[in-house]
Amino acid sequence: MLRFVFSKPERLRVYYQRMINELETIGLNSIGIVAILSVFMGAVISIQTASNMDSPFLPKYTIGYITRSSTILEFSPTIISLILAGKVGSNIASEIGTMKVTEQIDALEIMGVNSRSFLILPKILAAVFFFPFLIIFSMGLSIAGGYFAVIASGLSSHDEFIFGIRSFFQMSDVYYALTKTVVFAFIIVSVSSFFGYYTKGGALDVGASSTQAVVWSSINILLANFVLTQLILL
Repeated sequence: MLRFVFSKPERLRVYYQRMINELETIGLNSIGIVAILSVFMGAVISIQTASNMDSPFLPKYTIGYITRSSTILEFSPTIISLILAGKVGSNIASEIGTMKVTEQIDALEIMGVNSRSFLILPKILAAVFFFPFLIIFSMGLSIAGGYFAVIASGLSSHDEFIFGIRSFFQMSDVYYALTKTVVFAFIIVSVSSFFGYYTKGGALDVGASSTQAVVWSSINILLANFVLTQLILL
């Protein structure tokens, strides 16, 4: 299937316009849920870290350090991608699945259009391009959420938390997170498109395809996360 998806587009302008539309559908429309989840995720990480610091030998800046490291290395790229697999993946599978069962895809093929490339390639490009920005946005909001949570609860001071955020920072951690994000974006769109494109039957089958798309996207994200962690960090 991917061989047809990445074949040369018939009309670049049409594909470019479709990619711009997908940037709005896949990326911009996901900003709200990413923002809400990130703020509360950072707040929970920082409060749990602070509440479990029983040893007097652990400096207070550890709260900021763990919040930053957990957010950048795992929570933002992986958890947010799993959430997007549910939101974006189900939407893609249901959209393409509906086109399949209503024979719109057959109509494209009759007109000589490469339906796989026409429908799927702009979605892949939009996701691979925009998802890293969503994850960077998530990282910032998560750390900010953690900061306000511990400051408001009195579990840490401003200087201690900021010092922890800055301590032992490595830019390679961000590169690692964004590498994972690009892979996850490709998995979400390709897996969801596969289940949508090969949907057979009616409306109930479209729903079943959406469910399978979310489940298999999530499983593949977790497997890819394990493999990439082994390859990059170890």
